[in-house]
Amino acid sequence: MSLEDHVEELASDLDVDKEEVRRDLENLVEYSVPMDEAKQSLRRKYGDGDSGGSGGTPSSKAISEVTTDDSNVTVTAVVLTSGRRSIQYNGDQHVIREGQLADESGTISYTAWDGFEGDLEPGQTVQFGNAGVREWDGHPELNLGQSTQAETVETPLDIDAEVGGESALAHIEPGDRGITVEVQVLECEEKVIDGRDGETTILSGVLGDESGRLPFTDWEPHDAIEEGASVRIEETFVREFRGAPSVNVSEFSTVTPLSEPVSVTEDAPRMRIREAVESGGQFDVELVGNVIEIRDGSGLIERCPDCGRVVQNGQCRTHGAVEGEDDLRTKAILDDGTATVTVILDDEITERVYGGDLDDAREHARDAMDKEVVADRIAERVVGHEYVVRGSLSVDEYGANLNATEFEEADDDPATRASDFLQEVDA
Repeated sequence: MSLEDHVEELASDLDVDKEEVRRDLENLVEYSVPMDEAKQSLRRKYGDGDSGGSGGTPSSKAISEVTTDDSNVTVTAVVLTSGRRSIQYNGDQHVIREGQLADESGTISYTAWDGFEGDLEPGQTVQFGNAGVREWDGHPELNLGQSTQAETVETPLDIDAEVGGESALAHIEPGDRGITVEVQVLECEEKVIDGRDGETTILSGVLGDESGRLPFTDWEPHDAIEEGASVRIEETFVREFRGAPSVNVSEFSTVTPLSEPVSVTEDAPRMRIREAVESGGQFDVELVGNVIEIRDGSGLIERCPDCGRVVQNGQCRTHGAVEGEDDLRTKAILDDGTATVTVILDDEITERVYGGDLDDAREHARDAMDKEVVADRIAERVVGHEYVVRGSLSVDEYGANLNATEFEEADDDPATRASDFLQEVDA
Protein backbone atom coordinates (compact mmCIF):
# COMPACT_ATOMS: atom_id res chain seq x y z
CA MET A 1 0.00 0.00 0.00
CA SER A 2 1.14 3.54 -0.73
CA LEU A 3 1.22 6.22 1.96
CA GLU A 4 -1.92 7.71 0.39
CA ASP A 5 -3.72 4.37 0.74
CA HIS A 6 -2.80 4.24 4.44
CA VAL A 7 -4.07 7.81 4.87
CA GLU A 8 -7.40 6.93 3.22
CA GLU A 9 -7.79 3.86 5.43
CA LEU A 10 -7.04 5.74 8.68
CA ALA A 11 -9.18 8.75 7.83
CA SER A 12 -12.12 6.47 7.02
CA ASP A 13 -11.73 4.25 10.10
CA LEU A 14 -11.22 7.12 12.53
CA ASP A 15 -13.59 9.64 10.95
CA VAL A 16 -10.84 12.26 11.03
CA ASP A 17 -9.92 14.93 8.47
CA LYS A 18 -7.72 13.31 5.83
CA GLU A 19 -5.26 16.20 5.62
CA GLU A 20 -4.65 16.03 9.37
CA VAL A 21 -4.05 12.28 9.19
CA ARG A 22 -1.69 12.72 6.23
CA ARG A 23 0.29 15.38 8.07
CA ASP A 24 0.62 13.26 11.23
CA LEU A 25 1.51 10.10 9.30
CA GLU A 26 4.12 11.88 7.17
CA ASN A 27 5.73 13.31 10.30
CA LEU A 28 6.07 9.87 11.86
CA VAL A 29 7.37 8.25 8.68
CA GLU A 30 9.83 11.12 8.20
CA TYR A 31 11.43 10.08 11.49
CA SER A 32 11.67 6.43 10.40
CA VAL A 33 8.77 5.14 12.51
CA PRO A 34 7.64 1.81 10.93
CA MET A 35 4.31 2.17 9.11
CA ASP A 36 2.43 -0.31 11.33
CA GLU A 37 3.69 1.43 14.47
CA ALA A 38 2.88 4.85 13.03
CA LYS A 39 -0.68 3.79 12.17
CA GLN A 40 -1.22 2.31 15.64
CA SER A 41 0.09 5.53 17.18
CA LEU A 42 -2.48 7.55 15.22
CA ARG A 43 -5.26 5.12 16.17
CA ARG A 44 -4.35 5.69 19.83
CA LYS A 45 -4.20 9.43 19.28
CA TYR A 46 -7.66 9.58 17.74
CA GLY A 47 -9.23 7.13 20.18
CA ASP A 48 -9.40 3.87 18.25
CA GLY A 49 -6.34 2.06 19.65
CA ASP A 50 -6.12 -1.07 21.74
CA SER A 51 -3.87 0.47 24.36
CA GLY A 52 -2.53 3.79 25.56
CA GLY A 53 -4.26 7.08 24.94
CA SER A 54 -7.56 8.09 26.36
CA GLY A 55 -10.14 8.34 23.64
CA GLY A 56 -8.31 11.22 22.00
CA THR A 57 -8.57 13.38 25.12
CA PRO A 58 -5.05 14.31 26.26
CA SER A 59 -4.26 13.95 29.95
CA SER A 60 -2.25 16.54 31.87
CA LYS A 61 1.10 15.13 32.94
CA ALA A 62 4.36 16.17 34.50
CA ILE A 63 7.25 15.74 32.08
CA SER A 64 8.71 12.88 34.13
CA GLU A 65 5.41 10.98 33.71
CA VAL A 66 5.35 11.18 29.90
CA THR A 67 6.20 7.84 28.27
CA THR A 68 6.40 6.50 24.75
CA ASP A 69 3.13 4.67 25.42
CA ASP A 70 1.28 8.00 25.53
CA SER A 71 -0.39 9.15 22.34
CA ASN A 72 -1.10 12.77 23.23
CA VAL A 73 -0.66 14.75 26.44
CA THR A 74 -0.93 18.20 27.95
CA VAL A 75 2.17 19.56 29.67
CA THR A 76 3.05 22.92 31.19
CA ALA A 77 6.74 23.70 30.83
CA VAL A 78 9.42 26.34 30.45
CA VAL A 79 11.03 26.61 27.02
CA LEU A 80 14.75 26.04 27.59
CA THR A 81 16.03 26.14 24.02
CA SER A 82 14.62 26.80 20.57
CA GLY A 83 16.43 26.17 17.32
CA ARG A 84 15.42 25.96 13.68
CA ARG A 85 16.48 23.42 11.11
CA SER A 86 15.64 22.81 7.47
CA ILE A 87 14.65 19.30 6.39
CA GLN A 88 13.59 17.91 3.02
CA TYR A 89 10.54 15.73 2.59
CA ASN A 90 8.94 14.62 -0.69
CA GLY A 91 11.11 17.11 -2.54
CA ASP A 92 9.95 20.07 -0.45
CA GLN A 93 11.84 22.08 2.13
CA HIS A 94 10.35 22.33 5.63
CA VAL A 95 11.60 24.39 8.54
CA ILE A 96 11.07 22.77 11.93
CA ARG A 97 11.72 24.13 15.41
CA GLU A 98 13.23 21.95 18.08
CA GLY A 99 14.76 22.13 21.52
CA GLN A 100 14.08 21.27 25.15
CA LEU A 101 11.33 21.96 27.68
CA ALA A 102 11.46 21.65 31.47
CA ASP A 103 9.16 21.58 34.46
CA GLU A 104 9.78 20.83 38.14
CA SER A 105 10.06 17.10 37.38
CA GLY A 106 12.54 17.03 34.50
CA THR A 107 13.23 17.85 30.87
CA ILE A 108 11.99 16.61 27.50
CA SER A 109 12.90 17.39 23.90
CA TYR A 110 10.37 18.63 21.36
CA THR A 111 9.91 19.09 17.63
CA ALA A 112 7.47 21.70 16.29
CA TRP A 113 6.22 20.93 12.78
CA ASP A 114 4.58 22.96 10.04
CA GLY A 115 1.29 24.36 11.30
CA PHE A 116 2.27 24.82 14.94
CA GLU A 117 1.52 28.43 15.83
CA GLY A 118 2.65 28.66 19.45
CA ASP A 119 5.47 30.78 20.85
CA LEU A 120 8.73 29.00 21.65
CA GLU A 121 10.78 31.83 23.11
CA PRO A 122 13.33 30.54 25.68
CA GLY A 123 12.29 31.47 29.21
CA GLN A 124 8.56 31.50 28.56
CA THR A 125 6.23 29.15 30.43
CA VAL A 126 3.74 27.55 28.06
CA GLN A 127 0.92 25.04 28.38
CA PHE A 128 0.99 22.66 25.42
CA GLY A 129 -2.33 20.92 24.90
CA ASN A 130 -2.79 17.85 22.69
CA ALA A 131 0.94 17.41 22.12
CA GLY A 132 1.81 14.17 20.39
CA VAL A 133 4.44 11.80 21.83
CA ARG A 134 6.95 9.73 19.91
CA GLU A 135 10.11 7.83 20.76
CA TRP A 136 13.39 9.47 19.84
CA ASP A 137 16.74 7.91 20.72
CA GLY A 138 15.03 5.70 23.30
CA HIS A 139 13.23 8.55 25.07
CA PRO A 140 9.83 10.22 24.69
CA GLU A 141 9.73 13.44 22.68
CA LEU A 142 6.86 15.87 22.21
CA ASN A 143 5.54 16.47 18.70
CA LEU A 144 3.93 19.89 18.36
CA GLY A 145 1.68 20.23 15.33
CA GLN A 146 -1.35 22.03 13.97
CA SER A 147 -3.62 20.30 16.48
CA THR A 148 -1.44 21.36 19.45
CA GLN A 149 -2.74 24.33 21.44
CA ALA A 150 -0.13 26.55 23.09
CA GLU A 151 -1.00 29.11 25.77
CA THR A 152 1.47 31.31 27.64
CA VAL A 153 1.29 30.89 31.42
CA GLU A 154 2.16 33.76 33.76
CA THR A 155 2.87 31.63 36.84
CA PRO A 156 6.60 30.76 36.85
CA LEU A 157 7.84 27.21 37.38
CA ASP A 158 10.69 26.36 39.75
CA ILE A 159 12.92 24.41 37.36
CA ASP A 160 16.41 23.00 37.85
CA ALA A 161 17.72 23.74 34.34
CA GLU A 162 19.47 26.56 32.50
CA VAL A 163 17.42 28.63 30.06
CA GLY A 164 18.91 29.73 26.75
CA GLY A 165 21.16 26.85 25.79
CA GLU A 166 24.53 28.48 26.52
CA SER A 167 27.02 25.66 27.02
CA ALA A 168 30.68 24.80 27.25
CA LEU A 169 31.85 22.32 24.62
CA ALA A 170 32.52 19.62 27.22
CA HIS A 171 28.89 19.66 28.33
CA ILE A 172 27.03 19.33 25.03
CA GLU A 173 25.71 15.99 23.80
CA PRO A 174 24.45 14.54 20.51
CA GLY A 175 20.80 15.51 20.08
CA ASP A 176 21.10 18.94 21.73
CA ARG A 177 19.27 21.65 19.79
CA GLY A 178 19.20 25.46 20.05
CA ILE A 179 22.67 25.54 21.66
CA THR A 180 24.88 28.65 21.99
CA VAL A 181 28.68 28.38 22.31
CA GLU A 182 31.52 30.89 22.58
CA VAL A 183 34.59 29.33 20.99
CA GLN A 184 37.83 29.83 19.14
CA VAL A 185 38.09 28.35 15.65
CA LEU A 186 41.21 26.18 15.88
CA GLU A 187 41.01 24.56 12.44
CA CYS A 188 38.87 25.51 9.44
CA GLU A 189 38.76 23.96 5.99
CA GLU A 190 36.49 24.62 3.02
CA LYS A 191 35.12 21.48 1.36
CA VAL A 192 32.87 20.74 -1.61
CA ILE A 193 30.47 17.85 -1.03
CA ASP A 194 27.59 16.22 -2.88
CA GLY A 195 24.62 17.77 -1.07
CA ARG A 196 20.92 17.16 -1.54
CA ASP A 197 20.86 19.97 -4.15
CA GLY A 198 24.10 19.02 -5.90
CA GLU A 199 27.61 20.22 -5.10
CA THR A 200 27.65 22.25 -1.89
CA THR A 201 30.45 24.21 -0.21
CA ILE A 202 30.76 23.74 3.55
CA LEU A 203 33.25 24.56 6.27
CA SER A 204 34.57 21.95 8.69
CA GLY A 205 37.19 21.96 11.39
CA VAL A 206 37.71 22.11 15.14
CA LEU A 207 36.37 24.48 17.81
CA GLY A 208 37.87 24.96 21.26
CA ASP A 209 37.15 26.60 24.61
CA GLU A 210 38.42 26.25 28.18
CA SER A 211 36.56 22.94 28.59
CA GLY A 212 37.71 21.06 25.50
CA ARG A 213 37.62 20.70 21.72
CA LEU A 214 35.00 19.43 19.28
CA PRO A 215 34.61 19.15 15.51
CA PHE A 216 32.15 21.38 13.66
CA THR A 217 30.43 21.65 10.29
CA ASP A 218 29.08 24.93 8.91
CA TRP A 219 26.49 23.99 6.29
CA GLU A 220 25.98 27.59 5.16
CA PRO A 221 29.49 29.12 5.42
CA HIS A 222 29.59 32.21 7.63
CA ASP A 223 32.29 34.80 6.93
CA ALA A 224 33.08 35.19 10.65
CA ILE A 225 34.11 31.53 10.93
CA GLU A 226 37.78 31.45 10.03
CA GLU A 227 40.85 29.92 11.61
CA GLY A 228 41.95 31.83 14.70
CA ALA A 229 38.69 33.75 15.13
CA SER A 230 36.80 33.85 18.45
CA VAL A 231 33.04 33.80 17.86
CA ARG A 232 29.68 33.39 19.55
CA ILE A 233 27.52 30.91 17.64
CA GLU A 234 23.82 30.85 18.48
CA GLU A 235 21.16 28.35 17.41
CA THR A 236 23.35 25.35 16.66
CA PHE A 237 22.39 21.68 16.78
CA VAL A 238 24.58 18.76 17.81
CA ARG A 239 25.02 15.48 15.96
CA GLU A 240 27.17 12.44 16.66
CA PHE A 241 30.36 12.09 14.63
CA ARG A 242 32.42 8.94 15.20
CA GLY A 243 30.91 8.56 18.65
CA ALA A 244 31.52 12.14 19.79
CA PRO A 245 29.42 15.32 19.64
CA SER A 246 29.83 17.55 16.57
CA VAL A 247 28.62 21.17 16.46
CA ASN A 248 26.46 21.92 13.40
CA VAL A 249 26.03 25.50 12.18
CA SER A 250 23.10 26.13 9.83
CA GLU A 251 21.59 28.94 7.80
CA PHE A 252 19.57 29.85 10.89
CA SER A 253 22.62 30.15 13.15
CA THR A 254 23.91 33.58 14.17
CA VAL A 255 27.69 33.97 14.25
CA THR A 256 29.07 37.05 16.03
CA PRO A 257 32.79 37.93 16.29
CA LEU A 258 34.00 38.43 19.88
CA SER A 259 36.23 41.34 20.87
CA GLU A 260 38.22 39.20 23.33
CA PRO A 261 39.83 35.88 22.35
CA VAL A 262 38.33 32.71 23.83
CA SER A 263 40.85 30.77 25.94
CA VAL A 264 41.38 27.18 24.84
CA THR A 265 42.65 24.39 27.05
CA GLU A 266 45.89 22.79 25.95
CA ASP A 267 45.07 19.54 27.72
CA ALA A 268 42.77 16.65 26.85
CA PRO A 269 40.78 14.94 29.59
CA ARG A 270 42.61 11.86 30.90
CA MET A 271 40.34 8.82 31.23
CA ARG A 272 40.55 5.13 32.04
CA ILE A 273 40.24 3.09 28.86
CA ARG A 274 37.05 1.37 30.01
CA GLU A 275 35.46 4.72 30.91
CA ALA A 276 36.42 6.18 27.53
CA VAL A 277 35.14 3.16 25.59
CA GLU A 278 31.85 3.05 27.52
CA SER A 279 31.28 6.73 26.74
CA GLY A 280 30.81 5.71 23.10
CA GLY A 281 33.60 7.93 21.77
CA GLN A 282 35.73 10.97 22.57
CA PHE A 283 36.95 13.58 20.10
CA ASP A 284 40.01 14.48 22.20
CA VAL A 285 41.09 12.22 25.05
CA GLU A 286 44.27 11.08 26.81
CA LEU A 287 44.85 7.45 27.79
CA VAL A 288 47.70 5.78 29.65
CA GLY A 289 48.55 2.11 29.33
CA ASN A 290 50.98 -0.59 28.30
CA VAL A 291 51.42 -1.64 24.68
CA ILE A 292 50.86 -5.38 24.81
CA GLU A 293 50.81 -6.24 21.10
CA ILE A 294 51.32 -4.90 17.58
CA ARG A 295 48.44 -5.96 15.34
CA ASP A 296 48.56 -7.26 11.78
CA GLY A 297 48.47 -4.46 9.24
CA SER A 298 51.29 -2.56 10.94
CA GLY A 299 54.66 -1.49 9.59
CA LEU A 300 55.21 -1.18 5.83
CA ILE A 301 51.78 -1.26 4.17
CA GLU A 302 50.23 -0.33 0.81
CA ARG A 303 47.36 2.11 0.26
CA CYS A 304 44.97 2.62 -2.64
CA PRO A 305 46.06 5.66 -4.68
CA ASP A 306 42.40 6.66 -5.16
CA CYS A 307 40.83 6.37 -1.69
CA GLY A 308 43.74 5.77 0.70
CA ARG A 309 42.36 2.46 2.00
CA VAL A 310 44.85 -0.26 2.91
CA VAL A 311 45.43 -2.63 -0.01
CA GLN A 312 45.62 -6.36 0.67
CA ASN A 313 47.02 -8.71 -1.96
CA GLY A 314 46.77 -5.93 -4.53
CA GLN A 315 43.04 -5.47 -3.93
CA CYS A 316 41.23 -2.37 -2.66
CA ARG A 317 37.79 -3.01 -1.15
CA THR A 318 36.41 -0.07 -3.15
CA HIS A 319 38.46 0.09 -6.36
CA GLY A 320 39.45 -3.54 -6.90
CA ALA A 321 42.87 -4.32 -8.33
CA VAL A 322 45.19 -1.32 -7.91
CA GLU A 323 48.89 -0.49 -7.79
CA GLY A 324 49.32 0.24 -4.11
CA GLU A 325 51.42 3.07 -2.72
CA ASP A 326 53.80 2.38 0.18
CA ASP A 327 53.07 3.91 3.58
CA LEU A 328 53.88 3.39 7.27
CA ARG A 329 51.32 2.68 10.00
CA THR A 330 51.18 1.10 13.44
CA LYS A 331 48.19 -0.54 15.15
CA ALA A 332 49.09 -1.08 18.80
CA ILE A 333 46.97 -2.67 21.53
CA LEU A 334 46.98 -0.46 24.65
CA ASP A 335 45.93 -1.98 28.00
CA ASP A 336 45.54 -0.15 31.32
CA GLY A 337 44.02 -2.99 33.33
CA THR A 338 40.44 -1.81 32.84
CA ALA A 339 40.10 -2.47 29.08
CA THR A 340 42.02 -2.37 25.80
CA VAL A 341 41.92 -0.10 22.77
CA THR A 342 43.63 -0.19 19.36
CA VAL A 343 45.88 2.84 18.98
CA ILE A 344 46.55 3.80 15.36
CA LEU A 345 49.78 5.71 14.70
CA ASP A 346 50.10 7.61 11.42
CA ASP A 347 53.19 7.66 9.22
CA GLU A 348 54.94 10.46 11.14
CA ILE A 349 54.57 8.86 14.57
CA THR A 350 55.37 5.43 13.12
CA GLU A 351 58.61 6.80 11.62
CA ARG A 352 59.60 8.01 15.08
CA VAL A 353 58.92 4.71 16.88
CA TYR A 354 60.45 2.68 14.02
CA GLY A 355 63.56 4.84 13.91
CA GLY A 356 63.55 5.58 10.19
CA ASP A 357 61.51 7.00 7.32
CA LEU A 358 59.65 5.28 4.47
CA ASP A 359 62.79 4.83 2.37
CA ASP A 360 64.56 3.23 5.31
CA ALA A 361 61.64 0.83 5.78
CA ARG A 362 61.65 -0.12 2.09
CA GLU A 363 65.40 -0.83 2.21
CA HIS A 364 65.00 -2.82 5.44
CA ALA A 365 62.28 -4.96 3.85
CA ARG A 366 64.29 -5.51 0.64
CA ASP A 367 67.39 -6.58 2.54
CA ALA A 368 65.39 -9.08 4.58
CA MET A 369 63.15 -10.00 1.63
CA ASP A 370 60.28 -9.71 4.11
CA LYS A 371 58.06 -6.67 4.79
CA GLU A 372 57.19 -8.01 8.24
CA VAL A 373 60.61 -7.02 9.60
CA VAL A 374 59.42 -3.39 9.81
CA ALA A 375 56.53 -4.32 12.09
CA ASP A 376 58.82 -6.62 14.07
CA ARG A 377 61.23 -3.77 14.82
CA ILE A 378 58.36 -1.53 15.92
CA ALA A 379 57.12 -4.28 18.24
CA GLU A 380 60.61 -4.72 19.74
CA ARG A 381 60.72 -1.02 20.57
CA VAL A 382 57.23 -0.44 22.03
CA VAL A 383 55.71 -3.70 23.32
CA GLY A 384 55.96 -3.92 27.10
CA HIS A 385 56.43 -0.16 27.52
CA GLU A 386 53.94 2.28 29.01
CA TYR A 387 52.69 5.21 26.91
CA VAL A 388 50.61 8.35 27.26
CA VAL A 389 48.43 8.55 24.16
CA ARG A 390 46.24 11.44 23.01
CA GLY A 391 43.81 11.37 20.11
CA SER A 392 40.28 10.82 18.84
CA LEU A 393 38.48 7.68 20.05
CA SER A 394 35.72 6.00 18.04
CA VAL A 395 33.73 2.95 19.11
CA ASP A 396 31.68 0.76 16.78
CA GLU A 397 30.74 -2.87 16.23
CA TYR A 398 34.34 -3.62 15.25
CA GLY A 399 35.79 -2.34 18.51
CA ALA A 400 37.46 0.77 19.93
CA ASN A 401 40.09 2.64 17.91
CA LEU A 402 42.06 5.72 18.86
CA ASN A 403 43.70 7.77 16.10
CA ALA A 404 46.71 9.15 17.91
CA THR A 405 47.97 12.70 17.65
CA GLU A 406 50.50 12.22 20.48
CA PHE A 407 52.33 9.05 21.57
CA GLU A 408 54.91 9.48 24.32
CA GLU A 409 56.50 7.02 26.72
CA ALA A 410 55.15 7.58 30.25
CA ASP A 411 57.55 9.13 32.74
CA ASP A 412 55.41 9.15 35.89
CA ASP A 413 55.62 6.57 38.68
CA PRO A 414 53.51 3.47 37.84
CA ALA A 415 53.28 2.52 41.54
CA THR A 416 51.82 5.90 42.45
CA ARG A 417 49.29 5.71 39.62
CA ALA A 418 48.32 2.15 40.58
CA SER A 419 47.75 3.31 44.15
CA ASP A 420 45.59 6.18 42.92
CA PHE A 421 43.59 3.78 40.78
CA LEU A 422 42.97 1.41 43.69
CA GLN A 423 41.75 4.36 45.77
CA GLU A 424 39.31 5.27 42.98
CA VAL A 425 38.00 1.69 42.87
CA ASP A 426 37.55 1.56 46.64
CA ALA A 427 35.86 4.98 46.82
